[in-house]
Amino acid sequence: MKRIPPIHALVAFEAAVRLGGFAQAAAELCVTPSAVSHRIRQLEEHLGTKLFERTPSGVRLTTAGHMYVESVREAFGKLAWASGGAAPVIKLRVSVPPTFARQMLIPRLPDFYRQWPEVELEIHLSIPLQDVTAETADVEIRWGYGGYGDSRAVKLFDDQATPLATPDYKAGLAMKEPRDIRQATLLRTPLMPWRPWFEAAGLDWPEPERGPLYNDVGMLLEGAAGGQGVALAISRVATAWTDTGRLVPLFDVQAPWPLAYYVVPSARQAGRPEVAAFVDWLVETFA
Repeated sequence: MKRIPPIHALVAFEAAVRLGGFAQAAAELCVTPSAVSHRIRQLEEHLGTKLFERTPSGVRLTTAGHMYVESVREAFGKLAWASGGAAPVIKLRVSVPPTFARQMLIPRLPDFYRQWPEVELEIHLSIPLQDVTAETADVEIRWGYGGYGDSRAVKLFDDQATPLATPDYKAGLAMKEPRDIRQATLLRTPLMPWRPWFEAAGLDWPEPERGPLYNDVGMLLEGAAGGQGVALAISRVATAWTDTGRLVPLFDVQAPWPLAYYVVPSARQAGRPEVAAFVDWLVETFA
C-alpha cells in the first residue's frame, strides 16, 4: 500500500490553491505563511514533484499542481460525504457590468454550474464609468479597449453597433438614409459614443451635446424602448430588445466597435483552477 501524504500538508496545499497564495492559506489555517510553505515543500518531497513555481512576485501552480489539486479535492469531497457532510464549496467572486450581467451572463450560468457544481459564484455589479469593481474580485468582466495593468485581459467577442428605435418612432420620422438621423433625438452614454457610427455612415459630425444621458447601456436601451429617441448599441447586448421587436435598426449601416467586453482574472488568483475554468467557459460561451 502506498504511503499517504500528511493530511496537514494536503490541507495547506488545497487552501493555498483555492485562496491564491501561502499568506491567505496561513490566515485561514491560523498558522504562519512559513508553516504553509514548509507543509507544501513536505508534500512536494513526498510526491517527488514541484506543485508550485516560486517567483519574486508570488507562487504559481505547475502543470503537476493543476492535476494534483483536482485529485486532492475529489478525495476531500469523498471524505466529507462519507463523514455525513457536504462536498466543500469553492467560492469565486466575479465583478460584472450591470447590462452584461443581466442580459448575457446570468441567463447562461446554469451551463457553468452543470460543469462546475462545486463552484459557487458571487456576482457583484461594477460601474465601468467610475472604474468601480468588487475590491476582492477573483475575475472581472470589463468594457473597454483592453490593457489592464499586470492582469491578462481576454476579449470575449467583437461586435458591431447600429442605431435602434421603436418601430413607431422609426415610422414617425421616415428616415431613408443615415444623415436623416439628424431629425431624431439621440440618446447618449459615454459607454457608446456616436462618433464611430457617424464615421462608418460617412458623416463628419461631432459627438452630440444634447439628448438624454445615461451611464448604463441597459437604461439607454430601455429609454429608446420607451420612445425617448434613438439608442446606439452593439448587437449582442441589444438582443433582448431586438428579438422581441421592441427596438429595430434604423439603417443597414453597422460600425465595427472599438470597445469590447474583456474577462480579466486577478493576477493573484489566476493560478486557481476554478478561475481558469471560469475564464475558459466565458471565452467558449461567447466565442
